Amino acid sequence: MQLELPDIESLGAQLVAISPNLPDKSLSTVEKNHIAFEVLSDVGNHVTRDFGLVFTLSEELRPIYASFGIDIPAFNGDHTFELPMPATYVIATDGTITYAFVDPDYTKRLEPSEIIKVLKNMTVEE
Repeated sequence: MQLELPDIESLGAQLVAISPNLPDKSLSTVEKNHIAFEVLSDVGNHVTRDFGLVFTLSEELRPIYASFGIDIPAFNGDHTFELPMPATYVIATDGTITYAFVDPDYTKRLEPSEIIKVLKNMTVEE
């Protein structure tokens, strides 16, 4: 099942992404990739640090990222090489985190169908 933004919105939810990128860099990414949901900037990784999700990219990996044209300091506006682990949170209207998925392996993401299941269960429980 391909997750579409209308699937989320039809369940009364909003999709929001948080990025450590500078606002202009995030905006460029949104425009380039035709992203139809809000992307917020967490410059300095303050929010992700509060969630315990920040790590520093190792010295060995930095040239590899650079070879792909990924200039982390330029995108994030600092020289820390800090990145957030990918995470998905479903947050109720009262601010309670009702579901969380975090995996240190950035290639593993929550399946979109799982997000829809969680949202549907929240709707049933209300």
